[in-house]
This record gives sequence, structure tokens and C-alpha cells, in this order.
Amino acid sequence: MPNPIAAIYLDNGKIIRIELLPQAAPNTVNSFLYAARHKIFDDHAIERIVPEDWIDVSYTGFGKPEGQYLIPNEFRLHPEAEPLDSDFGCVCMGGDGDRCLSGCEFFFPLRPCPEHKGMYPVFGRVIEGKEELLRLKSLELEPVHLEEFPQVKINRPVIPQKIVKVEIELFGQEYPDPVLFQPEDPQNKACE
Repeated sequence: MPNPIAAIYLDNGKIIRIELLPQAAPNTVNSFLYAARHKIFDDHAIERIVPEDWIDVSYTGFGKPEGQYLIPNEFRLHPEAEPLDSDFGCVCMGGDGDRCLSGCEFFFPLRPCPEHKGMYPVFGRVIEGKEELLRLKSLELEPVHLEEFPQVKINRPVIPQKIVKVEIELFGQEYPDPVLFQPEDPQNKACE
């Protein structure tokens, strides 16, 4: 059975198509699929671009309460899963790096990111639209100042770049909702 495919439709008419990798990050894939089914990604402007590092599609749970959840560290939940290397062409799940938690906030690395291995799971690979990532990387940006995170450099496109919708093809497979982070679980401790 083929892996699921997600098509990210942008407001300029372009598509970024990704193959999801449930064998590498099963709960992370379930989180992405959950968010896509619930249209959390739809009608959302890309929030952060660090030109030589990554395109951070969202750092606010897509500005929607239903997107502001956390899932446990993939590799504690599934110790049999081997973390993949993060590089250009991968799709990674962002989240709370201090606690190695994720959610549904995904990003596209623009360079090799060995510092992400085991922290921000690689859950997909771009199979169409890498040229769109390079276009986004080269856009004119403006700074965003977040009082709660003054040390974090955030730049957004001067001209907003919007995801219109995300469509998924499951090839007849069913995928459950993600396992959510439970603070009282002793497995949920700071990154080691």
C-alpha cells in the first residue's frame, strides 16, 4: 500500500506535494492528517521564513484553537522508529523544543539540520514543489516582534503567502487521531 500523499495548494496556484512517512513517525503523521481533515491548515498565511534555515508554516497552531495541541515526543512514544535526518526536501513537525513535544505546526528545512534529529520529527518528503520552497526562501521579509519571545528572530513575507487548502490521499488506508500529550505521563519529561 502506498504512503499517504498531501497536496498543499497555495494562493499563487502552485502545489507542494508531500509523501507522508508513517513508518518513520507514525503519531506525527496522524497529527498532520488530523489537522488536514479538520481544515486547520486551510486559509493560512505562512508565518515565518528564516531564509537559510527553514520555512516555518506556523508557530501559533495556525491561529486556531483546534490547532493548539501537543503530541508526545515521537521517539519516546515509538522507540522502534529511527529518527530521519532533516534536510532540504524534508517536512518536519515543529513544537516545543525544550520538552521535545510537537503538534501540527510543520516546517520545511532549507539546509541540513542535524540539531533537529530526535526533536523535530521528519514525517514527510517533498515530491513536487521544491522550487516553491526556493521561491518562498527568496521573498522580501519583514520582522515580527513577539514580546513573549524576544530572543526568537521572526520574519514573515511582506506580501502574505497563503495556503488555500490541504488535500490528502490515503489510498484506502485509515489513520487514527494522534495520541495527545498528557502532562501527568512520566514519559513526558524534558529532552535528554
